[in-house]
Amino acid sequence: MMFDHDADEPVLVLTEEQAWSLLERTSHGRLATAVGGTVDIFPLNFGLVGKTIYIRTAPGEKLAALTVHDAVAFEADGILSDEAWSVVVHGHAHQLQTTAEIEEARSSGVSPWTPTMKEAWVKIEVANISGRHFRLGTQPESD
Repeated sequence: MMFDHDADEPVLVLTEEQAWSLLERTSHGRLATAVGGTVDIFPLNFGLVGKTIYIRTAPGEKLAALTVHDAVAFEADGILSDEAWSVVVHGHAHQLQTTAEIEEARSSGVSPWTPTMKEAWVKIEVANISGRHFRLGTQPESD
C-alpha cells in the first residue's frame, strides 16, 4: 500500500507534500470551471513544473470560461485493486501570453492526447491543495 493507515481508519487525509507527490505520478485529471451559474468539468492531461499545473488546449468552452472567471478547481485520482486516492486543487487559471511563459509550460512535458492543434497554454496557480488516500474494502456490518 502506498500510505500507512491506522488499522481502523480506511481514509487518510494527505499532507500537501503527499498530495503533490501523487500529482507528480499522473498526467490526467479534470478541470472544473464556473461561469454564469453553470459549472463545467473537462477531462484533460496536464504537466507540472514545481507546484504549478500546466494544460494545453484549443479555443473553445474551457478557454472561454477561464477568460470570464479565472477561479478553478482541478482534480486527479487513481484507483488500484486495494487502494485509491484523490487530490483536489483550488486556484486561478490564465492563458499564457509571453514566449518565456510558454517555454516554461513546454518544459512540463504536457502534449495533446488527440491529433489536434492545441496551441493555447494555461497555467493554474494553486491557492490550496488537499487529498485523501483510501484503503478499499467492504462496508463493515452495522450494529
